[in-house]
Amino acid sequence: MDGQPLARALTHEGEIALRRRGAVIELIVNGVFAMDSAEVTSELALADAAGPRPGVVAVGGLGLGYTVARLLANGARAVHVVELARPLIDWALAGVTEQLERVAHEPRVRLHHGDIAEWLPRRDEVFDAILLDVDNGPGFLIHDRNARVYAADWLAAATQRLAPGGVLAIWSQGPAPELAATLAALGPVTEELVPVEREGRHFDYALYLLSTPPTAG
Repeated sequence: MDGQPLARALTHEGEIALRRRGAVIELIVNGVFAMDSAEVTSELALADAAGPRPGVVAVGGLGLGYTVARLLANGARAVHVVELARPLIDWALAGVTEQLERVAHEPRVRLHHGDIAEWLPRRDEVFDAILLDVDNGPGFLIHDRNARVYAADWLAAATQRLAPGGVLAIWSQGPAPELAATLAALGPVTEELVPVEREGRHFDYALYLLSTPPTAG
């Protein structure tokens, strides 16, 4: 593996690793590039989808911490981060990268080791926003089990955990028409394309936003 290894661990879901390439931190999952610190436009856009006053937010996927940091900067009252890979939480608490350390030790952040697909339905409280960045999107899964969070029944249940006027936002590595159609059956959906440049190549990442009515009923 190219670059300087910072941390590496085997989990029940496969291998997860952090590495440094120059000034850039990369997150690798099962040998697949997941994200890096060089281009975080879409991670910030995902946080901004929660609105200018985020309130209480649930985030599926810690990543390198950029979405969480943006939510905090935007004034979120509390951020619950659900991360499947326990080592990534441990590395954040240990300060393997400065960004992960900052968010891990922020009093408004709660780190939960678990699968968002199972964690969210068990919660009794409601959230002002639920942000999902658990995989590369329904068309390019790193973990097959993550297909559950794009299924109609799970998404319908997730909307029940939203406060009135709440937002469900899902990150995808590209346009996902089937996901858009599934969400459209639950309410009005907005697709936001986020253009990025990576190593001279152009990509359009996608965000899918579903909002609940401002008042119950």
